[in-house]
Amino acid sequence: MSSRAGDKSKSTVKSAIELLVTVGIAVGLALLIQAFIVKPYRIPSPSMVPTLKIGQRILANRLISKPSVGDIVVFHPPKGADPTTNPICGNPSQGGGHDQPCDQPTAGQSSQTFIKRVVGGPGDRIAIVNGHVIRNGVREKDSYIAPCGGGDACTFRQSIVVPPGHWFMMGDNRGASDDSRFWGPIPTSWVIGVAFFTYWPPDRIGFL
Repeated sequence: MSSRAGDKSKSTVKSAIELLVTVGIAVGLALLIQAFIVKPYRIPSPSMVPTLKIGQRILANRLISKPSVGDIVVFHPPKGADPTTNPICGNPSQGGGHDQPCDQPTAGQSSQTFIKRVVGGPGDRIAIVNGHVIRNGVREKDSYIAPCGGGDACTFRQSIVVPPGHWFMMGDNRGASDDSRFWGPIPTSWVIGVAFFTYWPPDRIGFL
């Protein structure tokens, strides 16, 4: 074999190794980003309509573990949200203007992943009238919500105070959302990330 042929063979091997290393680094970075920084989620229910529809895809920033009021958040709810568990407070039949939403999380953390909007933070006083959140005596600016429909789950006039280190979560589709009204606020440690972008379907691409 000539020297030129040998050099060419070594160059081909070197190029193949460089390609494999590059691909490996790219895959590693993608996995690292998904695990610790940005992760995609699919909307499984109509609870966030009209903001997010069933099947819509979003990206959540996992570096933001402490949300703000108004943020759309990916989180683990209390076990009271599980289908086989009965919440200890906040039953929808308690609504209709004569009782209060759940002021403490039901016991235990669920393995489910929910996506809702933060409507109250630590120390906020919360009441709910016709699906509208009254936070510290002021009705939220809620042009993003769907009408509640007037059911028992729409009004809890007796206010509660969100405990320190907790967040009160509600879906934008107030008449069809299983949320903090029924199983309580969530602690900061159960927050997975804050949704910031929707990438599917194409006609809804944009920042949240």
